[in-house]
Amino acid sequence: MNKDIYYLVGQNIKKQRKLKGLTQLELANKTFYSYEFIRKVESKSACRNTFSLDTVSKIALALNIDIRLLFEPLDDEIA
Repeated sequence: MNKDIYYLVGQNIKKQRKLKGLTQLELANKTFYSYEFIRKVESKSACRNTFSLDTVSKIALALNIDIRLLFEPLDDEIA
């Protein structure tokens, strides 16, 4: 499976955020990114957007998870 890395990371961010019981707005507030930015990162069209490793690191820190979790293969589609 050759999915775009931005799509993979975005969907894993969404998964981890939901596991932590956070809304997109709450995650945005914890990272100091805008709600719109978090929404775009998590969107299925995120493969057309780019974000930095620094951004991924800040989001992992806000979620209190190991950054490597955001690069794991997707189990299934996340609603």
